[in-house]
Amino acid sequence: MKLTYDPRYNVAYIYLQEKTAQVETIQVSDRMNVDIAPDGTIYGIELLNANQQLGADSQGKLIVVNEALGEYSEIKLAL
Repeated sequence: MKLTYDPRYNVAYIYLQEKTAQVETIQVSDRMNVDIAPDGTIYGIELLNANQQLGADSQGKLIVVNEALGEYSEIKLAL
């Protein structure tokens, strides 16, 4: 899995797997799109207005934790 974030547009994309086929984008809501293959496999999720959906803290940071290793990373989100 890979997460990308573009602060210019406040959009995040969660890649669940690499796109190996043509996908259809389904608009789930005005803030979320899902890319899905004809067989129902979900390739990724696009989050619009991502800072709110990803739950940024009061300083506008998203904290990603690898609980198995006890490591974390911070990503600065648009406020």
